[in-house]
Amino acid sequence: MTTSDSGPGETAETSAPKPTPKPIPRPGPRPAPHPRPAAAAAPVVPPSVDPHRFGRVEDDGTVVLITSAGERVIGSWQAGDAEAAYTHFGRRFDDLNTEVVLLETRLASGSGDARKIKSAATALLETLPTAAVLGDVDSVQARLNSILEHADGAAAEERARRDEHRAAQTARKEALAAEAEEIANATGQWKAAGDRLRAILDEWRTITGLDRKTDDALWKRYSAARETFNRRRGSHFAELDRERVGARQAKEALCEKAEKLSDSTDWAATAATFRDLLAQWKAAGRAAKDVDDALWARFKAAQDTFFAARNAVHAERDAEFSANADAKEKLLAEAERIDVSDPKAALSALRTIGDKWDAIGKVPRERSADLERRLRAVEKKVRDAQTVDHTDAEAKARADQFRERAEQFERQAEKAEAAGKTKDAEKARASAAQWREWAGTAAEAVTKKR
Repeated sequence: MTTSDSGPGETAETSAPKPTPKPIPRPGPRPAPHPRPAAAAAPVVPPSVDPHRFGRVEDDGTVVLITSAGERVIGSWQAGDAEAAYTHFGRRFDDLNTEVVLLETRLASGSGDARKIKSAATALLETLPTAAVLGDVDSVQARLNSILEHADGAAAEERARRDEHRAAQTARKEALAAEAEEIANATGQWKAAGDRLRAILDEWRTITGLDRKTDDALWKRYSAARETFNRRRGSHFAELDRERVGARQAKEALCEKAEKLSDSTDWAATAATFRDLLAQWKAAGRAAKDVDDALWARFKAAQDTFFAARNAVHAERDAEFSANADAKEKLLAEAERIDVSDPKAALSALRTIGDKWDAIGKVPRERSADLERRLRAVEKKVRDAQTVDHTDAEAKARADQFRERAEQFERQAEKAEAAGKTKDAEKARASAAQWREWAGTAAEAVTKKR
């Protein structure tokens, strides 16, 4: 007997005598695969089942599968002993079982298309009534039915995920289209805006999964925004070119004015005019870079010619002023050595120095304040000496008077002591001490004024 599922060596008749059965080791359970990392989990290959539990091989080689529905012949084995038949048809069941495991794993992990998984499970389920295998076909059938039951739910979840992904991708392109429209109406920063529009296009091309109609509509928005930007940028630079022509003409006129003033010796007025021309230059705008650079070179050359001549004159004047400052330094050194103990002589010496000071002339501005401050200090010292000279005699007389009064009370104290009048002596000595103190204060005041 044969079936359409017979494999190599499965025949109905053979002319050769049957070999004497030999014991053949039954295959044991296949080792479980080593677990992989969770991020890349592999499907678990089920261990082999014992084919003896689910069928038998009759003496004539007929192979029978036993299921809950009854028995059915799955083939005729003539290629070896009965154990070889069990091994062969058991391996075929293992292959079938492995396919089911793969479908289960793909469905559970969500890594496959649920619709395709359902189709494959349906196809396998249809082959079970004629499958030439020895194994737990009932379990395989139940598991395939379970796959069919869960595939619709998985397909719905997949649709939800696809819809969510499509919505997210649509939102990304909507945001990019809105940004492009905002850029299209912005003013200035043309280079940065153009670079950003190109970057938006690059990102746009990486976004997939939208429905065609929505994608086309969003693309039209982006494309229109880019065209608007390009049109506005073109208009801006056309206007800029016109402005550059006007700037060139204005700066050419300024160069001509500057060149006419370059030989002027009216230093203050011409310097002010150059400052005004420079302000006009800055307000004129920019011409094309090469033209602008050439015009600036002309203008600056004229300006430098004038200021170089002025600076040379000022440098000569500054050298003269510096020599005047050195001469005044020497006069100050002489003035600061004036002896004010003779006020009249000091005043005469200061007058002589003042005449020389005025005759010397101007000094550099940065040194003038310090020189004048030092001269004012000498003048104050001489004036103070004049004041002290008028008041010294009066102060000295007062100090002498205080000393005389102190001496009188001291003499009274001596007489009272000699007469045994102790209290009168103490009182007189106290008065003498007071007058002595006042005399010392008056004498000290005279010394300080000097």
